[in-house]
Amino acid sequence: MIRDKGENALFAQIRFKESWVLILMAIPGLAYFFTFKYIPLVGNIIAFQNYNLFQGLFHSKWVGLDHFLTLFRYDDFWIIMRNSLKLGLYSIFFGFPAPLVLALLLNELRAMWLKRPLQTMLYLPHFLSWVIVGGIFSNLLDVKGWMNQMLHNVGLGPYDFLGNSATFLGTVISISIWKEIGWGTIIYLAALAGINPSLYEAATVDGASRIRQIWSITLPSLMPAIIVLLLLRVGNLLDANIEQMLMFLNPLVRDVGEVFDTYIYRVGLLDSQYSYSTAIGVFKSVIGLILLTLVNTLSKKTTGEGVY
Repeated sequence: MIRDKGENALFAQIRFKESWVLILMAIPGLAYFFTFKYIPLVGNIIAFQNYNLFQGLFHSKWVGLDHFLTLFRYDDFWIIMRNSLKLGLYSIFFGFPAPLVLALLLNELRAMWLKRPLQTMLYLPHFLSWVIVGGIFSNLLDVKGWMNQMLHNVGLGPYDFLGNSATFLGTVISISIWKEIGWGTIIYLAALAGINPSLYEAATVDGASRIRQIWSITLPSLMPAIIVLLLLRVGNLLDANIEQMLMFLNPLVRDVGEVFDTYIYRVGLLDSQYSYSTAIGVFKSVIGLILLTLVNTLSKKTTGEGVY
Protein backbone atom coordinates (compact mmCIF):
# COMPACT_ATOMS: atom_id res chain seq x y z
CA MET A 1 0.00 0.00 0.00
CA ILE A 2 1.38 3.41 -1.00
CA ARG A 3 1.11 6.20 1.57
CA ASP A 4 1.22 9.89 0.69
CA LYS A 5 3.52 12.37 2.41
CA GLY A 6 0.87 13.39 4.92
CA GLU A 7 0.39 9.81 6.10
CA ASN A 8 4.16 9.25 6.36
CA ALA A 9 4.53 12.37 8.48
CA LEU A 10 1.65 11.26 10.69
CA PHE A 11 3.20 7.82 11.24
CA ALA A 12 6.58 9.40 12.01
CA GLN A 13 4.93 11.69 14.57
CA ILE A 14 3.18 8.73 16.21
CA ARG A 15 6.41 6.74 16.39
CA PHE A 16 8.20 9.69 18.00
CA LYS A 17 5.46 10.07 20.61
CA GLU A 18 5.71 6.39 21.43
CA SER A 19 9.48 6.45 21.80
CA TRP A 20 10.03 9.80 23.55
CA VAL A 21 10.27 8.07 26.94
CA LEU A 22 13.09 5.86 25.65
CA ILE A 23 14.82 8.90 24.18
CA LEU A 24 14.64 10.73 27.52
CA MET A 25 16.02 7.67 29.30
CA ALA A 26 18.97 7.52 26.87
CA ILE A 27 19.91 11.21 27.18
CA PRO A 28 21.68 10.96 30.62
CA GLY A 29 23.71 7.96 29.45
CA LEU A 30 24.68 9.64 26.20
CA ALA A 31 25.58 12.84 28.05
CA TYR A 32 27.75 10.86 30.48
CA PHE A 33 29.71 9.10 27.73
CA PHE A 34 30.09 12.27 25.69
CA THR A 35 31.27 14.33 28.67
CA PHE A 36 33.52 11.84 30.45
CA LYS A 37 34.59 9.49 27.64
CA TYR A 38 34.73 11.33 24.33
CA ILE A 39 35.68 14.90 25.25
CA PRO A 40 38.69 13.74 27.36
CA LEU A 41 40.06 11.95 24.28
CA VAL A 42 41.22 15.36 23.07
CA GLY A 43 43.64 15.42 26.01
CA ASN A 44 45.55 12.47 24.55
CA ILE A 45 47.45 14.87 22.32
CA ILE A 46 49.64 15.80 25.30
CA ALA A 47 51.27 12.37 24.87
CA PHE A 48 53.02 13.96 21.87
CA GLN A 49 53.93 17.18 23.72
CA ASN A 50 56.00 18.43 26.61
CA TYR A 51 52.82 19.62 28.24
CA ASN A 52 53.06 22.82 30.23
CA LEU A 53 50.18 23.91 32.46
CA PHE A 54 50.81 27.57 31.70
CA GLN A 55 51.17 27.18 27.94
CA GLY A 56 48.04 25.06 27.66
CA LEU A 57 46.95 22.19 25.50
CA PHE A 58 47.50 23.77 22.09
CA HIS A 59 50.65 25.79 22.77
CA SER A 60 52.92 23.26 24.47
CA LYS A 61 55.99 22.07 22.59
CA TRP A 62 55.48 19.09 20.29
CA VAL A 63 57.96 16.25 20.76
CA GLY A 64 56.44 13.50 18.61
CA LEU A 65 57.08 9.98 19.88
CA ASP A 66 59.75 10.90 22.43
CA HIS A 67 57.66 9.86 25.44
CA PHE A 68 56.88 6.48 23.91
CA LEU A 69 60.58 5.90 23.24
CA THR A 70 61.32 6.87 26.83
CA LEU A 71 58.81 4.27 28.00
CA PHE A 72 60.34 1.51 25.85
CA ARG A 73 63.84 2.40 27.06
CA TYR A 74 62.81 2.37 30.72
CA ASP A 75 64.83 -0.28 32.57
CA ASP A 76 61.77 -1.85 34.22
CA PHE A 77 59.47 -1.63 31.20
CA TRP A 78 59.45 -5.36 30.51
CA ILE A 79 58.99 -6.13 34.20
CA ILE A 80 55.92 -3.89 34.29
CA MET A 81 54.65 -5.41 31.04
CA ARG A 82 55.13 -8.93 32.44
CA ASN A 83 53.35 -8.07 35.69
CA SER A 84 50.44 -6.41 33.87
CA LEU A 85 50.03 -9.37 31.51
CA LYS A 86 50.23 -11.91 34.35
CA LEU A 87 47.67 -10.04 36.43
CA GLY A 88 45.33 -9.63 33.45
CA LEU A 89 45.63 -13.23 32.25
CA TYR A 90 45.25 -14.70 35.74
CA SER A 91 42.23 -12.48 36.36
CA ILE A 92 40.59 -13.73 33.15
CA PHE A 93 41.54 -17.38 33.72
CA PHE A 94 40.37 -17.53 37.33
CA GLY A 95 38.10 -14.51 37.74
CA PHE A 96 36.05 -14.61 34.55
CA PRO A 97 34.51 -18.12 35.00
CA ALA A 98 33.74 -17.55 38.71
CA PRO A 99 30.51 -15.49 38.24
CA LEU A 100 29.32 -17.90 35.56
CA VAL A 101 29.81 -20.93 37.81
CA LEU A 102 28.11 -19.14 40.71
CA ALA A 103 25.17 -18.13 38.50
CA LEU A 104 24.71 -21.74 37.39
CA LEU A 105 24.77 -22.92 41.00
CA LEU A 106 22.25 -20.27 42.06
CA ASN A 107 20.04 -21.18 39.13
CA GLU A 108 19.93 -24.78 40.34
CA LEU A 109 18.90 -23.69 43.84
CA ARG A 110 15.13 -24.24 44.12
CA ALA A 111 14.56 -23.04 47.70
CA MET A 112 13.59 -19.39 47.10
CA TRP A 113 13.63 -18.63 50.83
CA LEU A 114 17.37 -19.37 50.72
CA LYS A 115 18.17 -18.15 47.21
CA ARG A 116 17.09 -14.51 47.67
CA PRO A 117 19.02 -13.80 50.90
CA LEU A 118 22.05 -15.65 49.52
CA GLN A 119 22.10 -13.49 46.38
CA THR A 120 21.86 -10.35 48.51
CA MET A 121 24.77 -11.47 50.69
CA LEU A 122 26.87 -12.19 47.60
CA TYR A 123 26.14 -8.72 46.15
CA LEU A 124 27.12 -6.83 49.30
CA PRO A 125 30.96 -6.92 48.94
CA HIS A 126 30.68 -5.06 45.63
CA PHE A 127 29.38 -1.98 47.46
CA LEU A 128 32.30 -1.87 49.90
CA SER A 129 35.10 0.51 48.93
CA TRP A 130 38.56 -0.90 48.41
CA VAL A 131 39.73 1.12 51.41
CA ILE A 132 37.41 -0.92 53.64
CA VAL A 133 38.20 -4.21 51.89
CA GLY A 134 41.92 -3.45 52.01
CA GLY A 135 41.76 -2.75 55.73
CA ILE A 136 39.80 -5.94 56.41
CA PHE A 137 42.13 -8.25 54.49
CA SER A 138 45.31 -6.50 55.60
CA ASN A 139 44.33 -7.37 59.16
CA LEU A 140 43.07 -10.86 58.34
CA LEU A 141 46.17 -11.81 56.32
CA ASP A 142 48.74 -10.13 58.54
CA VAL A 143 51.48 -12.39 59.91
CA LYS A 144 49.83 -12.04 63.32
CA GLY A 145 46.32 -11.89 61.93
CA TRP A 146 43.39 -14.24 62.33
CA MET A 147 44.13 -16.29 59.20
CA ASN A 148 47.71 -17.01 60.20
CA GLN A 149 46.63 -17.86 63.72
CA MET A 150 44.27 -20.48 62.27
CA LEU A 151 47.04 -21.85 60.05
CA HIS A 152 49.46 -21.88 62.97
CA ASN A 153 47.01 -23.90 65.03
CA VAL A 154 47.04 -26.67 62.42
CA GLY A 155 50.79 -26.43 61.88
CA LEU A 156 50.75 -24.68 58.47
CA GLY A 157 51.68 -21.08 59.19
CA PRO A 158 52.42 -18.34 59.35
CA TYR A 159 52.57 -16.94 55.80
CA ASP A 160 53.09 -13.34 54.71
CA PHE A 161 50.41 -13.38 52.01
CA LEU A 162 50.74 -9.72 51.01
CA GLY A 163 54.48 -9.39 51.59
CA ASN A 164 55.65 -12.45 49.69
CA SER A 165 56.23 -12.30 45.93
CA ALA A 166 55.15 -15.92 45.55
CA THR A 167 51.69 -15.38 47.05
CA PHE A 168 50.94 -11.72 46.31
CA LEU A 169 49.23 -12.04 42.91
CA GLY A 170 47.19 -15.05 43.97
CA THR A 171 46.03 -13.24 47.09
CA VAL A 172 45.09 -10.06 45.23
CA ILE A 173 43.16 -11.96 42.54
CA SER A 174 41.35 -14.06 45.17
CA ILE A 175 40.26 -10.93 47.05
CA SER A 176 39.04 -9.35 43.81
CA ILE A 177 37.00 -12.47 42.98
CA TRP A 178 35.47 -12.47 46.48
CA LYS A 179 34.46 -8.83 46.11
CA GLU A 180 32.98 -8.94 42.60
CA ILE A 181 31.76 -12.50 42.05
CA GLY A 182 28.24 -11.79 43.30
CA TRP A 183 27.86 -8.63 41.23
CA GLY A 184 29.16 -10.42 38.14
CA THR A 185 26.35 -12.96 38.30
CA ILE A 186 23.65 -10.36 37.54
CA ILE A 187 24.04 -10.48 33.76
CA TYR A 188 24.18 -14.28 33.72
CA LEU A 189 21.12 -14.62 35.98
CA ALA A 190 19.21 -12.23 33.70
CA ALA A 191 20.20 -14.32 30.67
CA LEU A 192 19.21 -17.52 32.49
CA ALA A 193 15.78 -16.06 33.23
CA GLY A 194 15.24 -15.57 29.49
CA ILE A 195 15.75 -19.23 28.54
CA ASN A 196 12.55 -20.94 27.42
CA PRO A 197 11.47 -23.40 30.19
CA SER A 198 10.00 -25.71 27.58
CA LEU A 199 13.53 -26.62 26.51
CA TYR A 200 14.24 -28.02 29.98
CA GLU A 201 10.87 -29.78 30.05
CA ALA A 202 11.59 -31.47 26.73
CA ALA A 203 15.08 -32.47 27.90
CA THR A 204 13.63 -33.94 31.11
CA VAL A 205 11.14 -36.00 29.09
CA ASP A 206 14.04 -37.28 27.00
CA GLY A 207 15.83 -38.37 30.19
CA ALA A 208 18.58 -35.74 30.24
CA SER A 209 20.25 -35.20 33.62
CA ARG A 210 20.72 -31.76 35.15
CA ILE A 211 24.38 -31.76 34.09
CA ARG A 212 23.40 -32.65 30.54
CA GLN A 213 20.78 -29.89 30.49
CA ILE A 214 23.36 -27.34 31.64
CA TRP A 215 25.79 -28.49 28.96
CA SER A 216 23.29 -28.74 26.08
CA ILE A 217 20.81 -25.95 26.90
CA THR A 218 22.06 -23.50 29.50
CA LEU A 219 25.62 -22.89 28.29
CA PRO A 220 24.68 -22.51 24.57
CA SER A 221 21.94 -20.05 25.58
CA LEU A 222 24.47 -18.06 27.64
CA MET A 223 27.13 -18.10 24.93
CA PRO A 224 26.35 -14.63 23.47
CA ALA A 225 26.66 -13.02 26.92
CA ILE A 226 29.79 -15.04 27.71
CA ILE A 227 31.51 -14.03 24.47
CA VAL A 228 30.71 -10.32 24.83
CA LEU A 229 31.87 -10.18 28.45
CA LEU A 230 35.04 -12.11 27.62
CA LEU A 231 35.88 -9.78 24.75
CA LEU A 232 35.43 -6.76 27.01
CA ARG A 233 37.77 -8.33 29.56
CA VAL A 234 40.37 -9.01 26.87
CA GLY A 235 40.18 -5.40 25.69
CA ASN A 236 41.06 -4.29 29.24
CA LEU A 237 43.80 -6.91 29.69
CA LEU A 238 46.47 -4.40 30.76
CA ASP A 239 44.11 -2.51 33.07
CA ALA A 240 44.39 -3.25 36.77
CA ASN A 241 42.07 -2.13 39.54
CA ILE A 242 44.17 0.84 40.63
CA GLU A 243 42.40 1.22 43.97
CA GLN A 244 43.00 -2.41 44.85
CA MET A 245 46.64 -2.38 43.76
CA LEU A 246 47.40 0.81 45.67
CA MET A 247 45.85 -0.68 48.80
CA PHE A 248 47.91 -3.88 48.73
CA LEU A 249 51.11 -2.94 46.86
CA ASN A 250 54.16 -2.52 49.08
CA PRO A 251 57.96 -2.35 48.54
CA LEU A 252 58.38 -6.06 49.36
CA VAL A 253 56.34 -7.16 46.32
CA ARG A 254 56.94 -4.32 43.88
CA ASP A 255 58.86 -6.69 41.60
CA VAL A 256 55.64 -8.64 40.93
CA GLY A 257 52.98 -6.04 41.80
CA GLU A 258 54.10 -2.98 39.85
CA VAL A 259 51.76 -2.68 36.85
CA PHE A 260 51.13 0.05 34.31
CA ASP A 261 48.37 1.68 36.36
CA THR A 262 50.48 1.98 39.52
CA TYR A 263 53.41 3.24 37.44
CA ILE A 264 51.16 5.87 35.85
CA TYR A 265 50.03 6.90 39.33
CA ARG A 266 53.63 7.36 40.47
CA VAL A 267 54.99 9.24 37.46
CA GLY A 268 51.78 11.07 36.54
CA LEU A 269 50.26 12.21 39.81
CA LEU A 270 53.19 12.06 42.21
CA ASP A 271 55.95 13.25 39.82
CA SER A 272 53.68 15.44 37.64
CA GLN A 273 54.96 13.93 34.37
CA TYR A 274 51.64 14.41 32.63
CA SER A 275 52.76 13.87 29.04
CA TYR A 276 54.75 10.76 29.86
CA SER A 277 51.94 9.17 31.88
CA THR A 278 49.46 9.98 29.08
CA ALA A 279 51.76 8.26 26.59
CA ILE A 280 51.68 5.14 28.78
CA GLY A 281 47.87 5.28 28.83
CA VAL A 282 47.75 5.62 25.03
CA PHE A 283 50.11 2.65 24.70
CA LYS A 284 47.81 0.55 26.91
CA SER A 285 44.76 1.58 24.89
CA VAL A 286 46.41 0.67 21.58
CA ILE A 287 47.39 -2.77 22.88
CA GLY A 288 43.84 -3.28 24.20
CA LEU A 289 42.32 -2.26 20.85
CA ILE A 290 44.59 -4.67 18.96
CA LEU A 291 43.78 -7.55 21.31
CA LEU A 292 40.04 -6.81 21.16
CA THR A 293 40.09 -6.70 17.35
CA LEU A 294 42.02 -9.97 17.04
CA VAL A 295 39.93 -11.89 19.58
CA ASN A 296 36.68 -10.48 18.20
CA THR A 297 37.65 -11.59 14.68
CA LEU A 298 38.52 -15.05 15.99
CA SER A 299 35.25 -15.23 17.91
CA LYS A 300 33.19 -14.22 14.85
CA LYS A 301 34.81 -16.96 12.78
CA THR A 302 34.44 -19.71 15.40
CA THR A 303 31.21 -18.92 17.27
CA GLY A 304 29.53 -16.25 15.17
CA GLU A 305 29.35 -13.94 18.21
CA GLY A 306 31.20 -10.68 18.78
CA VAL A 307 30.90 -7.14 20.09
CA TYR A 308 30.69 -5.71 16.56
